[in-house]
Amino acid sequence: MEKLLPILFKLLKFCVVGFSGMVVDFGVTWLCKEKLRWNKYVSNSLGFILAASNNYLWNRLWTFGSTDSNITRQWGSFLLISAVGLGLNNLIIYLLHGKLHLNFYLSKVIAIVLVTLWNFSMNYLITFR
Repeated sequence: MEKLLPILFKLLKFCVVGFSGMVVDFGVTWLCKEKLRWNKYVSNSLGFILAASNNYLWNRLWTFGSTDSNITRQWGSFLLISAVGLGLNNLIIYLLHGKLHLNFYLSKVIAIVLVTLWNFSMNYLITFR
């Protein structure tokens, strides 16, 4: 149990950082789409990239306390894992809502939980090893 506590504490920090990323994502997307009148897909993509970059920075500094000097490799790894997570999120929603006809928002909550575990695990094992 003692070995599990530090990992659970990192997971909790990872979730707090993820929430801050969600705020960045929604805020940037809303600002660009609604106020600047940019294309919704451009706005959404910019929101995703800035949120993932925000999450990388805070996870590097706070969650994992990384001192790896190869920031480019780490950031690229983090973005790739995040992009795969986005694909998994959509796939899970498609399967649960589109095929099994679960409520959309229940499907989304399940997808968020599963993808958070994916993102944390992959970043723990690969990006911030």
